Amino acid sequence: MQVAILGIAGGSASGKTTVVTKILEALAGEPISLVDMDAYYRDLGRLPLEDRQTYNFDHPDAIDNELLLSHIEKLRGGEAIEKPIYSFKEHTRMAGTARVEAGHVIIVEGILALATKELRERMDLKVFVEADDDIRFIRRLTRDVKERGRTIDAVVGQYIATVRPMHLAFVEPSKRYADIVVPSMGPNDVAIGIIVAAIRHTLSAPIRKFGDLF
Repeated sequence: MQVAILGIAGGSASGKTTVVTKILEALAGEPISLVDMDAYYRDLGRLPLEDRQTYNFDHPDAIDNELLLSHIEKLRGGEAIEKPIYSFKEHTRMAGTARVEAGHVIIVEGILALATKELRERMDLKVFVEADDDIRFIRRLTRDVKERGRTIDAVVGQYIATVRPMHLAFVEPSKRYADIVVPSMGPNDVAIGIIVAAIRHTLSAPIRKFGDLF
């Protein structure tokens, strides 16, 4: 079985999840495996909570790339995986896993999806979701306070200390590897349509690759 890997990157709170949702909605019923890189943060359970709260989660080393790459290889080989479940309140892995079945298309989504060479080289189509810095910060602030129990001061401090510097050092530069840049603000139906067409092309003719369309 020919398996195609789609990478979707972009800054924190840029709208990656929304783009993924639109793609999945357009391809409802198709065999697709979704791998979110947030689930692969290294387990920090050995550290005191106060140390976990100041950890640099935006550096490539924060991701357990060995496990992530092994899971992608299993999916590509037709095997299901047991994906970790990560707690953003406790900054550690939770007990149990989430089963992900193998599909004809593997979507890998995360801020650093295009920043890691070993991961990037496995991708057939690379997408970068773009949003202005102020929009991303507002979205992140709202999300972290409402959904992850953070204080405003903590979110701002983390943004200044690690999020913004790592975005400039690793995330934004990775945009140069993208085949398609998708704006998250305003109409993006054309870009989404191109991505969906590429996936349908691969599913209808497994011997072909995403690159055949470009």
